[in-house]
Parts: sequence; C-alpha cells; structure tokens
Amino acid sequence: MKAFSYLRVSGKAQVAGDGFTRQREVVRHYVRARRITVVEEFEEKGVSGSTEMAGRDGLARLFDKIESDGVRMVLVERADRLARDLLVSEVILAQFRELGVKVIEAASGNDLTAGDDDPTKVLIRQILGAVAQFDKNVVVRKLRVARERKRLKDGRCEGRKPYGSLPGEKAILDRITTLRRKPRHGKRMSYQKIANALNADGLLTRSDKPWRAGTIRNIVARSRPALA
Repeated sequence: MKAFSYLRVSGKAQVAGDGFTRQREVVRHYVRARRITVVEEFEEKGVSGSTEMAGRDGLARLFDKIESDGVRMVLVERADRLARDLLVSEVILAQFRELGVKVIEAASGNDLTAGDDDPTKVLIRQILGAVAQFDKNVVVRKLRVARERKRLKDGRCEGRKPYGSLPGEKAILDRITTLRRKPRHGKRMSYQKIANALNADGLLTRSDKPWRAGTIRNIVARSRPALA
C-alpha cells in the first residue's frame, strides 16, 4: 500500500528544530507496522494551523499530486498537524473525502476522514479538532500573558532589537552620540554630515548598507531622545 505524508510546523524557528523530525518518526513507525510505503512527503514550513487551504503551498501541491496519482492515503502525525482550527480542519477533510482519500492520524491510527455515516468516528474526529483548537488558544493566551509580563518588567518584549544591542554596534552608537552632541560654541552636526562621516570611515549599517540621514535620525530618537 502506498501513501503520502503531510508535515507542518507553524513557526519559522521550528523549521530548523525537531518538529519535522518528530513527525517523520511517528509516520515511519506507523508505516513499518503496516507495510505501507510513503512515496512522497509534503512539508508546510512556518504555516499556522488556523491557515486555510488557500494559504498552504504544501497542501496545494499534495492535492495536485493526488489528482494525478493513484495514491489514496495521506498520513499526518496528529490531527493538529492538519489544522488547529475545527472549521478549517473540517473543510480540508471534506476535500480529501471528495477525492476518495483517507487521512490517517499516525499517532493513533484514527481515520480522520471517516464519513458522516459513522457517528462515532465523526465524533472522535471532531473532538480531536476541538481539542487542537483549544490547545492553540491556550498557547496563544500563555504567550500573550508572558509578553505582557516581560513588557511590564523590561519595558520591551518583541520586535527588532534597538541599535547598539548587537555586537559591534555600541562603538558606532557612541560615535554617533559624540558627533551629534552640541559643542559649547556652535551647532549640532546634521544627520547627513554624521552619515557622511561614518561612510567615510567605511562603517556600514546593520543591514550592511551606507548610512543615511534618516537612519541616523531614527537611531538617535530611540536611543538618545535629548539629541534628536
């Protein structure tokens, strides 16, 4: 028997983690015990479990392959790898059923595409979807609370790190501060002149580009408001 496998991780950081490895191992264990051959694997990298079909390139490629191939079984590690939103999950599973494809949760062996003629299997499938959605909501809430707690403690939680916090930047920030500071008798150096001075020294921005007046202005406004 032949099958496709569908793997998904929701965060960009998880792409390089063990998410895919763990899912492959669960699928591999399932097929070994049943003499099933996975002929092709479809990955969804950095895609949320609540994303609908239109936003999933891996799923689109999987459906294209199914329509041109005789394989009629798809394996996922768990129901939440297919979707964490109950409605999204039901829509995707309905598409598989229309194509005569069976979607199996490798971790439990449950048939996620069980037809509406089997109330027990339908209930199990929908419970799995509801639990996945609940888990997602709990995780989102925990992350939000953690962000708020960190923001209250440090005044900052997420987003791009301020200039001067990465290696090698503090010396340049100090140079900008020195150049911008108003002399006892005279005017402050303009942002453009500061940019010209840094460029003349061969120094580059964080993105390895020449300095510009606007970039200097933004950095000064965030790190040294009194000099802005």
